[in-house]
Amino acid sequence: MADLKFSKDHEWVRLEGNVATVGITDHAQTALGDVVFVDLPEAGREVAAGEAIAVVESVKAASDVYAPVAGTIVESNGALADDPSLVNGAAQSDGWFFRIELSNPDELDGLMDAAAYQAFVDSQS
Repeated sequence: MADLKFSKDHEWVRLEGNVATVGITDHAQTALGDVVFVDLPEAGREVAAGEAIAVVESVKAASDVYAPVAGTIVESNGALADDPSLVNGAAQSDGWFFRIELSNPDELDGLMDAAAYQAFVDSQS
């Protein structure tokens, strides 16, 4: 988890070059319960940091997924269309949502490391 950054909206980010892979945190998927559907953004879409760009639906609720950084969507995880439960079983690995080419890499500095995210989650309980 050391290579991940986290948002206050419970998204994680893993940077590889100038492309960030984004998903929801294990904490978020636990709170949602069994995920039954995921609506993902189209490749080529330009997004702003903080913009709602995907939806995850569970047996409990539907929640927006936000872009933690600005950029252009380069890929969505097609495996989630066939098996949305990947979000529950592997939220911070195979259950990723989309990949985004960063327009401003400095935005990553505004995200939390694992320890800061855990402290944030603990403070919300």
